[in-house]
Amino acid sequence: MQYHVSDPSDPVGAATPVNSLPRGPVDSDVDLRVDGRAQRAHDPAVLGAIAVGGAIGAAARYLVGLGWPTPPGGFPMSTLVINVVGCGLIGILMVVVTDVLPRQRLLRPLLGTGVLGGFTTFSTYAVDIQRLVTGGNAGIALLYLAGTIVGALLAVRATVSATRALITWRTR
Repeated sequence: MQYHVSDPSDPVGAATPVNSLPRGPVDSDVDLRVDGRAQRAHDPAVLGAIAVGGAIGAAARYLVGLGWPTPPGGFPMSTLVINVVGCGLIGILMVVVTDVLPRQRLLRPLLGTGVLGGFTTFSTYAVDIQRLVTGGNAGIALLYLAGTIVGALLAVRATVSATRALITWRTR
């Protein structure tokens, strides 16, 4: 029988027979294993947490857009800031849910998939680029394209490192 090692540090669910793993696509933000047992992929509590969080995140993004609109043909600074800040917060959250509060089953779906998934807006980012290019502002579009990617990746890296350093410092 083939085995899949899901988490070598977890004695309960360290080796799971491959034929007992969930089939089909798996959302990495929804942990299908709790206490070593497979859970339903559409757990109402998890879906509810994602829905509530998504509504909060999307409303926050909408309010930022209302308060900081992008002029036609202008650099979409509000969307860039939303995406970079959101990615930085995701970096913090991932450290917290893996290193500090790993047993909080609904924290990651609520805050990660829900709030921060609803807050960040890479679909608007793509539409902004398209509008800039079709509006004759290819240079601004290219700057925005690269700036968002670099800013988002740097934000995640910086916040993960800073959060881990803070946790290490506090546990000494």
